[in-house]
Amino acid sequence: MTANEDQEMELEALRSIYEGDECFKEVSPVSFQYRVGDQETSKAFLLDVSWPETYPETAPEISLDGFFNKRISPETKQLILSGLEEQVEANLGTAMMYTLFEWAKENQEVLMENHQAVDTAVMLTSNSDLNAPAKKKEKKEQLTKSQKRKITCRTDNKGELPRGWDWVDVIKHLSRTGGKEED
Repeated sequence: MTANEDQEMELEALRSIYEGDECFKEVSPVSFQYRVGDQETSKAFLLDVSWPETYPETAPEISLDGFFNKRISPETKQLILSGLEEQVEANLGTAMMYTLFEWAKENQEVLMENHQAVDTAVMLTSNSDLNAPAKKKEKKEQLTKSQKRKITCRTDNKGELPRGWDWVDVIKHLSRTGGKEED
């Protein structure tokens, strides 16, 4: 069988095995993602696997560089990758995707036992504090020349509005109190 025929057969097998499995995602016919562990736990990780043209005669490309894995330390990533590379060496020349995914699931506890989550959020906030400019003063509302002129015309030399400048308020006041009538 040629490499393409082997890939097509393995792709068909993966689709039937992992149909409806939310951990498995087919990114393209030669690229896959598989989440090992529950999404809510810090011990979960995401395997990105891509097939070269000559797969399964050559090793697939395995990566843990996805955003989902940002909280995993580089040492733990290296431990996972070295374990998967051993499995690849043992299964070279045969369909191995199912074997790799199942090996990762079975050995998740061992692989992640020394895992301590890397907190990238703290680093991001501290970096943004360093790069943040000084606090900006709130800008005053910009007025046009005509708006400024109207304000100046209404106010006296102290900047206060003269008594009774708003005639609507004067009328309301008089209507409530009633004007004094002289007989």
